Amino acid sequence: MEDIFDRLDVDDDVRHQFKQPRRIHQAAIPVRMDDGSLQVFPGWRAQYDQSRGPCKGGIRFHPDVDADEVATLSFWMMLKCAVVNLPFGGAKGGVKVDPKSLSRLELERLSRGYIRAFYDVIGPNRDIPAPDVNTNETIMGWMADEYSEIARHKVPAIITGKPPAMGGSAGRTAATGRGALQVLEAWARRRGMQPENMTIAVQGFGNAGYHFARLAKESGYRIVALSDSKGAIHARQGLDPEPIWQHKHKNRELRGMVYCQSSVCAESDVDHMSQDDLLALDVDVLVLAALENAITTDNVDQVRAGAILEIANGPVTADADKSLARKKVTVLPDVLANAGGVIVSYLEWIQNRTGDYWSESYINERLADQLVGQAELCFDRAEGENIDYRVAAYLQSVERIALAIASSGTQRYFCSE
Repeated sequence: MEDIFDRLDVDDDVRHQFKQPRRIHQAAIPVRMDDGSLQVFPGWRAQYDQSRGPCKGGIRFHPDVDADEVATLSFWMMLKCAVVNLPFGGAKGGVKVDPKSLSRLELERLSRGYIRAFYDVIGPNRDIPAPDVNTNETIMGWMADEYSEIARHKVPAIITGKPPAMGGSAGRTAATGRGALQVLEAWARRRGMQPENMTIAVQGFGNAGYHFARLAKESGYRIVALSDSKGAIHARQGLDPEPIWQHKHKNRELRGMVYCQSSVCAESDVDHMSQDDLLALDVDVLVLAALENAITTDNVDQVRAGAILEIANGPVTADADKSLARKKVTVLPDVLANAGGVIVSYLEWIQNRTGDYWSESYINERLADQLVGQAELCFDRAEGENIDYRVAAYLQSVERIALAIASSGTQRYFCSE
């Protein structure tokens, strides 16, 4: 970030505040299991900065979650909210758990336990959680209900990404994938590229990857490969994400839940390959929609895509990013490309606070206005200053956060005559 700070000539106060999160809260969350045993799961909530407004960020359930991860993700959330000009700071939460090993009742107990553990540090004017990896609208509904039970009154604005029947916004489930497609389309239009002439491979066929792939196919793009945690499939003539998604989910045991035992690898009449093979496909756009560190120095030389769209958080390491730049591979960065979810979360937060609920078409229209407008500013800056899109996005973000911090006074202000 020092290069970003130097380019903007920001105050030392800003540099100091960027060095670490404002707070990291940790808790032990006890859960009574179905067999009567007690397990205790570690959980965290990191709040990076609140200069522009209350913190905002998802909650993930994953066996690799730790304090460092949620702190880093809260930093990215801070940048993401600022780059698309939302009045939020950055936060992130997580529980170290394999959610696929839990029953539905155990999952509910864990979700409610998370809220009991962190009730005192979140709130609609302080820190508003949302879904993230391995969490969904059902889990958000349990969490919102638990918060309201403790508060003794309904507080719908405490959490976004809830079921519509509990105050969730229309269009929220598909928002991250839809927003990523809008960013891709804005970039492609600048280059005169037509959807029907573009091939796309999608690494990560969860909620965001599925909705991106589905909407991209509807827009005329050719989806030639998809992958999940178990493997990948490829078809040069193109794949239809919708029946593959239905097939992937047909064997799940719990209706309405996201955790699937089937895999895209079970789809017939396609070529099967490893995830590493998918990352090396010669396509126009490689979409990274799984987890962090998908592209590293170990595999970056195998990447043959003309462009990378980051839907996951941090899917390209810093060193790999430099290698991609030398190879002239365009990277549409995560802080911009996956901001659709937080934009619609913002709209849900507004609806919850006002009691005025909007149609999905209106939500999608506002999403496009906000995201594409901010993406165009980022693209203009990158092209005008001859920098890559990640640097442009960071400049756009840090500039806004620095202005908010400086508005409260800095050393330059207090020591000037």
